[in-house]
Amino acid sequence: MHDDRRITEVRLDRFVRERIIPAVYTRSVPLTLSSWDVPDEPVTVMEALRHDFVPQEPAAAWGKPWGTKWLRLQGDVPESWGTDPDTAVEIVVDLGFTNETPGFQCEGIAWRPDGTIIKAISPRNQYIPLKLLGSGMAVDFYVEAAANPDVAQGWTFAATPYGDKATAGTAPQYRLGSIAIAELNQTVWELQQDIWTLAGLMHELPMEQPRRHEILRALERMMDAMDPDDIAGTAAAGRRVLAEVLSRPAYASAHQLVATGHAHIDSAWLWPVRETIRKCARTFSNVVALMDEDPGFVFSCSSAQQLAWMKEFYPELFGRIREKVKAGQFVPVGGMWVESDTNMPGGEAMARQFVEGKGFFLNEFGVECREAWLPDSFGYSAALPQIVKSAGSRWFLTQKISWNQVNRMPHHTFNWEGIDGTRLFTHFPPVDTYNSELSGRELAHAERNYRDHGRGTTSLVPFGYGDGGGGPTREMLAAAHRTEDLEGSPKVRVGSAESFFTQAEEEYTALPVWVGEMYLELHRGTYTSQAQTKRGNRRSEHLLREAELWCATATVRTGGSFAYPAAELKRLWRLVLLQQFHDILPGSSIAWVHQDAERNYAAISAGLETLIAQASAALLGEGTQEFLLNAAPHTRDGVPALGAAIRQPAGQPVNALEQDGGYVLDNGVIRAVLDADGLIVSLSDYASGREAIAPGQRGNLLELHRDTPNEWDAWDIDEFYRRNVTALSQAQAVRLETDGPSAVVVVERLAGSSPLTQRITLAPGSDSLAITTSVDWQESEKLLKLGFALDVRADRSAAETQFGHVFRPTHVNTSWEAAKFEICAHRWIHVAEPGYGVAVSNSSTYGHDVTRNIREDDGGTTTTVRLSLLRAPKFPDPTADRGHHELTVTIRPGAGIAEAVEEGYRTNLAPRIVRGANPAEPLFTIGNTALVIEAVKLAEDGSGDVVVRLYESLGQRSAGHIKANFPVRDVYATDLLERPAEAPGVTQDEQGQAGLSLRPFQLVTLRFVR
Repeated sequence: MHDDRRITEVRLDRFVRERIIPAVYTRSVPLTLSSWDVPDEPVTVMEALRHDFVPQEPAAAWGKPWGTKWLRLQGDVPESWGTDPDTAVEIVVDLGFTNETPGFQCEGIAWRPDGTIIKAISPRNQYIPLKLLGSGMAVDFYVEAAANPDVAQGWTFAATPYGDKATAGTAPQYRLGSIAIAELNQTVWELQQDIWTLAGLMHELPMEQPRRHEILRALERMMDAMDPDDIAGTAAAGRRVLAEVLSRPAYASAHQLVATGHAHIDSAWLWPVRETIRKCARTFSNVVALMDEDPGFVFSCSSAQQLAWMKEFYPELFGRIREKVKAGQFVPVGGMWVESDTNMPGGEAMARQFVEGKGFFLNEFGVECREAWLPDSFGYSAALPQIVKSAGSRWFLTQKISWNQVNRMPHHTFNWEGIDGTRLFTHFPPVDTYNSELSGRELAHAERNYRDHGRGTTSLVPFGYGDGGGGPTREMLAAAHRTEDLEGSPKVRVGSAESFFTQAEEEYTALPVWVGEMYLELHRGTYTSQAQTKRGNRRSEHLLREAELWCATATVRTGGSFAYPAAELKRLWRLVLLQQFHDILPGSSIAWVHQDAERNYAAISAGLETLIAQASAALLGEGTQEFLLNAAPHTRDGVPALGAAIRQPAGQPVNALEQDGGYVLDNGVIRAVLDADGLIVSLSDYASGREAIAPGQRGNLLELHRDTPNEWDAWDIDEFYRRNVTALSQAQAVRLETDGPSAVVVVERLAGSSPLTQRITLAPGSDSLAITTSVDWQESEKLLKLGFALDVRADRSAAETQFGHVFRPTHVNTSWEAAKFEICAHRWIHVAEPGYGVAVSNSSTYGHDVTRNIREDDGGTTTTVRLSLLRAPKFPDPTADRGHHELTVTIRPGAGIAEAVEEGYRTNLAPRIVRGANPAEPLFTIGNTALVIEAVKLAEDGSGDVVVRLYESLGQRSAGHIKANFPVRDVYATDLLERPAEAPGVTQDEQGQAGLSLRPFQLVTLRFVR
């Protein structure tokens, strides 16, 4: 047979483009338009409807960046329309859409005159069924059109002014397209879906497979059977020709796909939070409208925050959502407040994502999510399995690891083992997208890509337009129905995530195991970009710790006369959790988002400082005596952990001497030698006598790198940055100052064109040297690193993560290790050889790198620890990180893991001195400093019970007792949601005391019943 395959395929493409698509709507009449332009920020529907609307010219340019135009659409449906059962009347609204990047351009939402939502209007979802208007054959409704600019600009990563209203300009972004009443030919539309599904499948089948050619010839016969001049009249004949190939059942061994509707809406990214709220309303209104049409449609919705917005701003829509939740169609998933970053949030914040998220879903819908749902976060902390399980969940889903640059994950369904040994059933959908259209290409890829064939048969596919929202469409549902049982295709079943996990768990029992973090081999710059946002997060986490501790202590100690501010604490916690969304905290959003974040952090700080002041005043009483409020889990300056007492003298005065143009600082605990350029050439502790700085090397060395990643500027640091570096070894000025009993060496230098001042401080009795770097950062596409070359043969580094630490090799034996050239640490990083180590802590830095080198002269090993202080990416915020920054780092020689943990808290919990009359005994004492109390708070249920969260911090089996220093009726272990739960190693001793024998990094929540 002659091969005319390509001829037929080209014929089909043109037939669809020029014949089928234009015939979907057989006829149309334009609507009469009037409009009102909102002067500034969006307004409510009822406020908009009060304004005067003026005649609107069709096809006119509209929409300054981030502006809103309200359109009124009016007209009458011709009498003869809609009488044919094969047709339906719809209003089609084109706001000036392009066919690409749905969710990244203008969007709209349709409103009835009574202020209720109809559905959204988006680039690939432009229709409104006449029946939804509820006004017979008369058309009269409104469209709220959002002129969101295309910040992505084709993903060229060029600097754009559109991310900030102050620089976005006022030029119209769009031009109105056709806005008309149209008659939908349902048979033509169904034929279009038949062709799309079959053609997509055909192109994915091997050339030698008969099924591919069978489909091709069926499509050819379909075109032959139809009259190109009468598509509407012959569409039914075309469908009859295709019916046979569409009815062929799938292979018995075909892969199974559970398709769940989804719309991964970034809570902020290339748009501000205020626009995300509207994006959610648009998407969810589309979803519930689809549910009305298709009772089998199931939609998975994560992020309690987004549904909380609906409750607050769109209560009528929220009521419709609530009904769909009851019907099992609208399914809350994930159980988190937002889809947060998981690398940088602290342990308690990560726990609160689940406390607040699951709590909201339980309270509002009576639904408990059993899966954690994080398709798009930038890597996954090794502490997550324990946190997820502690929240009462049992499954985990991610997608982003498919973006790895070098190494491919070996499994798609597996047990993920965390730092404490907890294992979590995990799925990584092989479709490699969370925005599937259920196309033939995507379905075939999922089947081919699945790495567990022969053991598992099922995977999950989330479908619907996401990132910028939009969600599933009727076309996607049509594809799902056509591929339920179709030869050559995987079998598609629309269902919930829970139904998938239940099926997969039952069929795949001998799971492979992945141990440790799931490190994303991409987006490593997110540990550093937008340093002020990261500083706000770290500061807020520790202020929340203090506020809850002192408010709980004051409530208990005053017998309740100080009222625990539960509602205000919850509000502030939720605001912090929102900022931990995976495009806010990582620094990968437009300027507007980070300006909002900084304002939020300032408000959070002010609110928490007020609560702390009120609680401490109630706790200590009126007086002039100075007390140290020690919120740290370790004794500080003679004040017990979690208590308030008079501060004790720290130690002998610091001896500071000038030497060779530099300085020697000595407090009898450690000794530091700085050269004439303010670089550390010697650092030792008296306890060990060891020198920490490698021979001939220096600490406190600032280095400036060229930082021009291939793409994803704010997200990425590419390994080749290391090849272009300028050591900032020359100081402009070095001088010695005193700060009370402390000695301070002040160093001034330039980082490129950015003036920089360091204050290197040694305090009496301190085990560490503190370095505070203040810089007016004005660089572009540069990376500033601060390094310490240490005389330590460390084959691995330990970096703090949630409720513990994670080890990473310092060598690059394999591609997996080489890919980790930039790593995340929380408050500290530690390197050691047997018997000796050095800890480096920080106040707000997350990005680090650790390298090793063998010295030729003595054969020793130099392990270099560097912190990434600042970046200056150009996209999506061309002014990212410009301005003043202050970052503190400490280096502690002769430190083990216990000292690193203590140093991390010390650096992040500044001494809080408060005047009062009486000291305050800690609510709790614990018998082993390896057991760290992370949070003290009153119970969520308002009972007045005291809840303590603690963990084993050293990575070893540790035992001790925790004692309540107030009357207690009972004590028992709970999950994160404060429900009774089993906790191995926890025993109830005498009243008010619990015995603890914990495995490495075990997390425990205890409830003390007052």
